[in-house]
Amino acid sequence: MNPWIANTLIVIASFVGMECMAWLAHKYLMHGALWSLHHDHHQRDDGDFFEKNDYFFVIFATPGITCLLLGLNTEATYLFYIGLGITIYGFTYFLVHDIFIHQRFKMFRNTDSVYLKAIRRAHKMHHKHLGKHQGECFGMLWVPLKYFREARNSMSK
Repeated sequence: MNPWIANTLIVIASFVGMECMAWLAHKYLMHGALWSLHHDHHQRDDGDFFEKNDYFFVIFATPGITCLLLGLNTEATYLFYIGLGITIYGFTYFLVHDIFIHQRFKMFRNTDSVYLKAIRRAHKMHHKHLGKHQGECFGMLWVPLKYFREARNSMSK
């Protein structure tokens, strides 16, 4: 197989794998043992720009950075492409979750995209639950089909 194609497939697989890992980490770690870092994301009351939940950027960036460095500095170059997929997912997460959904920076406020409306609605439904063991829609980019139907119906009115 052409190395360019193989490396591209590794990046794509790593990106998709990160959505799965993010779902699992969100449901079982962030709403589990690491709730002490995540709870302020659901119960903001101080008005600060930063929250404890932001530590997860460092936690989730660590494997990506490690893979990038190992891939550049060892014979295991495939690790670079795994790290690249993880890093692209992290950047996508920042754009979608922090900028688009939570409006940490007042950008991308309005959209006519059914997909973007669906993920915004699913995330809003996730945040209606304030407790550690409550919630739905733990993913970011893949959400239940009912939110796509709701978004499509709201746009046709």
